[in-house]
Amino acid sequence: MAEIVIENYIGGEFIACDTHLDSFDPSTGTVWARIPDSGKNEVDLAVTAAKNAFPSWSSKTANDRSTILNKIADVIEANLEELAQAESKDQGKPVSLARKVDIPRAVHNFRFFATAFLHTANRSTLLEQAGAVNYTTRSPIGVAGLISPWNLPLYLLTFKVAPCIAAGNTCVCKPSEFTSVTSWMFAKLLNEAGLPPGVVNFVYGTGPKAGDAIVRHPDIPIISFTGGTVTAQKIIEASAPNCKKLSLELGGKNPAIVFSDADLDKCINRAIHSAFANQGEICLCTSRIYVQDAIYNTFITRFVEATKKIIVGNPKDSSTNMGALVSKEHLAKVKGYVRSAKEDGGKILIGDSVDELTLPKENEKGYFMLPTIITGLDDQSRCMQEEIFGPIVCIQSFTTEQEAIDRANGVKYGLCASVWTTDIGKTHRVAHKLQVGTVWSNCWLVRDLRMPFGGVKSSGIGREGAEESLDFYTEQKTICIQHS
Repeated sequence: MAEIVIENYIGGEFIACDTHLDSFDPSTGTVWARIPDSGKNEVDLAVTAAKNAFPSWSSKTANDRSTILNKIADVIEANLEELAQAESKDQGKPVSLARKVDIPRAVHNFRFFATAFLHTANRSTLLEQAGAVNYTTRSPIGVAGLISPWNLPLYLLTFKVAPCIAAGNTCVCKPSEFTSVTSWMFAKLLNEAGLPPGVVNFVYGTGPKAGDAIVRHPDIPIISFTGGTVTAQKIIEASAPNCKKLSLELGGKNPAIVFSDADLDKCINRAIHSAFANQGEICLCTSRIYVQDAIYNTFITRFVEATKKIIVGNPKDSSTNMGALVSKEHLAKVKGYVRSAKEDGGKILIGDSVDELTLPKENEKGYFMLPTIITGLDDQSRCMQEEIFGPIVCIQSFTTEQEAIDRANGVKYGLCASVWTTDIGKTHRVAHKLQVGTVWSNCWLVRDLRMPFGGVKSSGIGREGAEESLDFYTEQKTICIQHS
């Protein structure tokens, strides 16, 4: 793909911007796209377009909106290969991953929410002593601000847009400035699917400019954000004067607990995938593994040997398992944790700083890193406490069930965890005590969109899912009618 220039998408039209940001291909380190450096003026235009579209869109029947959402799913699916290629080039992930996971999930998001809200029921009560009937209604809220991250660009953007517009809202979206291309391609597909102008708008730029303008805008009453905890704290502060409704899906420091009775044949492969999928750039990735003493040495040996088979290289190559990290700055940050681990007495078993990474010539300036395994760290070290968001996993041993639970809970995050055991009673005991939003047992990242998703502690506020997204993107009203 040649270098492209992205335009803001406002009111169904593409509008050029005077100033731009460079967007790099992480696999080569070269600029491949130019992104609008938007700010308050562009956000104001987008909000106006969304407000103008809201009365008509919100008055459509749920079935009418469902029909359009299904058309959107169809056009995404029809353009799957082109979108997968662009997602890989923009984010650094293997094309095979984008083709298998990212774009199909974007299709699924629209198909799921096209019908999910058709099967809800309002509540009602009868107050006999007062001779009155109460019932509830749900109404769309208005213009939503949707701010999505760079790790799963179209996947997570559509997980916001689909329920938002299915519920009857309109929106102003700000994708990450690192990965804006597929949303721009998606905007073209919205026109092709017949979505009315102004229902979905895209304003591109940085968080401090475009993102801040969205969060502070008095005519945006609802904000959905996926990203870092520090940014979320700023969003809470900036939105507080207008008492905005917030959904914040934030970071994680996710543990896996491997008991001595675990099925290691299954566990090893899934644990490796959970640590290094998408270069470790998934908020749900496992970054801490606690292994019971009796199988610790066996687990380490097998985990290391299996990790050595991971192929890091050109994302376009079908044999590649891991691509490039998203940016030069992020790569430097992640590598900094390896240096920190050494300073804290950790042992680097394989990966960065101990093994040589060989790349094709065209990728030598890309932002690549080997999957890295660290042992011997104290639970209070930076690598055990902070979200790294890269291909680094720390492995420790434990003795008792309660010890594993306490250590797994010993961080400020609480997004997800996985438990590996063949003892179903142990599974339930441990799952109930883990301070996280999701617990997977003998699996990882098995998602059912009907179930609530989100984190506790510093991993977020609110939940997403069928009922949960309906709750977030609508307001309930109670109507009381006295009939006697």
